[in-house]
Amino acid sequence: MTFPDDFLWGAATASYQIEGAAAEDGRTPSIWDTFSHTPGRVLNGDTGDVATDHYHRWREDVAAMAEMGLTAYRFSISWSRVLPEGRFNPRGVDFYSRLVDALLERGIKPVVTLYHWDLPQELEDAGGWPERDTAYRFADYAVRVGQALGDRVHTWSTLNEPWCSAFLGYASGVHAPGRTDPVAALTAAHHLNLAHGLANRALRDVVAPSARHSVTLNLHHVRGASDAAEDRDAARKVDAVANRIFLGPMLGDGYPADLLEDTAAVTDWSFVRDGDEKTIAAPLDVLGVNYYSPTRVRHWDGASPREHDDGHRPGAASPFVGCDDVEFPRQPGPYTAMGWPIDATGLEELLLRLHRDHPGVPLMITENGAAFDDRVEDAGASPGGGGAGARRVHDDRRISYLRDHIAAMRRAMDAGVDVRGYFAWSLLDNFEWAYGYSKRFGLIHVDYATGGRTWKDSAYWYRDLIAAGGVPSDAP
Repeated sequence: MTFPDDFLWGAATASYQIEGAAAEDGRTPSIWDTFSHTPGRVLNGDTGDVATDHYHRWREDVAAMAEMGLTAYRFSISWSRVLPEGRFNPRGVDFYSRLVDALLERGIKPVVTLYHWDLPQELEDAGGWPERDTAYRFADYAVRVGQALGDRVHTWSTLNEPWCSAFLGYASGVHAPGRTDPVAALTAAHHLNLAHGLANRALRDVVAPSARHSVTLNLHHVRGASDAAEDRDAARKVDAVANRIFLGPMLGDGYPADLLEDTAAVTDWSFVRDGDEKTIAAPLDVLGVNYYSPTRVRHWDGASPREHDDGHRPGAASPFVGCDDVEFPRQPGPYTAMGWPIDATGLEELLLRLHRDHPGVPLMITENGAAFDDRVEDAGASPGGGGAGARRVHDDRRISYLRDHIAAMRRAMDAGVDVRGYFAWSLLDNFEWAYGYSKRFGLIHVDYATGGRTWKDSAYWYRDLIAAGGVPSDAP
């Protein structure tokens, strides 16, 4: 496997998951501060107050990126650090400015996500994403960040996984803000789309002309459990509310008719105003794709117990609005520590589908990775060596996962798909949302008691793959 010389090899993180410094430099609470401090919302009562302390240890983390050979780093901005209660905060912006400068000094391209789920709490108090004004406040925020960093950022991504923001946050309630209102979820989805369009257009007026403009979607690769017509229709319904609700308007096709029909009993979609779909369809230079595992569905007859193995923590309601006659049967293993099936063919098929349905749209794999139960051990015999007293994390399963998915991406590229980069999730073990600190996705192990970092074998493997131009080692 070989890759273009300008192919981006990176790793990704998110502000609330790694930064900590919850009330430092003027930052005010986000919905995830509120959610994680609410008893019963997050496993073990964990919060992101300290997380991996990246806010104070960012120099160490950037040095690790450089040693790993990353050519790009995808991170998100904390909205409530930059604009606490709507006021521009120079101290908050300075943190990100220093980070961007340090990345550039080491030849690492900054890829900035403006929104990775941490809505300022005061905006949620005013109605959150179901409130149209939130989209306009997001565009204002995007402009302020663009004015501060726009001369140095390689790629701007407006939103990360708006499906999770809308449907896990407002339908199933397993993510912040924890609401269970299907009308609010669909309204939030539209206003997230609108926010993307408004911010994308506004950014182009304040950032460098060479900057790329993007959005990142967690596209579900949906498979029917059989070829029966009712299972194919179940897959269609989930595809509409999981994928095409964002792909359609963002890529200029508008909201799909079958989505509107499937959800007609929930809402009449009157929150979509004239001109909204045109605004949403702002030009994209690259589409970010997050992939972890496929989704398997089948028709539910309403009589037997309904299976809900959809890859998300069980909530008070389903996140899949309009899919009341669909169930999610457990898929065959092997599985990650999240219980997600490991199946790299899903990534290849998803990329081919996007290439078929949206030809000419360049893609980047903006998240791909796996959680396993990692343990720090004596170094022993493992890649990268290690002197007396050195500690290592042997994570052969993660290496196999990454290798197989990078190979699947390469096969899609060989079939004509235009993929511009690959970002492993995640650079560091971190606060894994409703799972707290119980799940580890990182290439680098974090001791949450001390903040100490230990490279896993996968980090050394990824370093060697990048150095070899994308040619992976055959051995885990």
